[in-house]
Amino acid sequence: MASQTSGEMKPRSVLLFSGHMIDSPTRKEPRFPADKEPIAAKAIGDLLDQIAVEPGDLAICGGACGGDLLFAEAALARGLSVAIYLPFEEDKFLAESVDFADADWRSRYFAAKSQAAFHIATEELGPLKADENPFERNNMWMLQVATGCGAEKVDFICLWNGAGGDGPGGTQHLMQEAQKKGGQTHWLDTRQLWS
Repeated sequence: MASQTSGEMKPRSVLLFSGHMIDSPTRKEPRFPADKEPIAAKAIGDLLDQIAVEPGDLAICGGACGGDLLFAEAALARGLSVAIYLPFEEDKFLAESVDFADADWRSRYFAAKSQAAFHIATEELGPLKADENPFERNNMWMLQVATGCGAEKVDFICLWNGAGGDGPGGTQHLMQEAQKKGGQTHWLDTRQLWS
């Protein structure tokens, strides 16, 4: 799972993000209600300031509405190099992970994409194998790129409620894998943030 990003860049610090999407209007148990977006955005920005990120640091994330895009926006606002990784083709990704939330997430996605390095797993890694989960593969790809810059440089940041995800390859998976590699972990616990 090689990527050009790690070979070309020698960032001082690498920030790897995973977090909840904004809740679908049909979600039965709230996880990231849309009205909590300002709280999440502030928490992410404050954490980046505490970590003392600098222009040229590398920020790696997915492109989903909610945590991913809030992180990308905060990183771009601080002059970081952003790399967005999608598990499969963009049209399908937008339908599953952006457009359902309505609001202005689609335009925010394209605004972030226009300022970021952009990677699609099915194009760069090839077709998904029969036993592979696209989200787990994407998590491992992002982690490999991050640790390829030096595991000690990685700050893993998650916006998470501590529960298992709706399916494989969620925040819990990436947190467990990132912690095996070392680096720092910063958990923005939504149970505390929302209360």
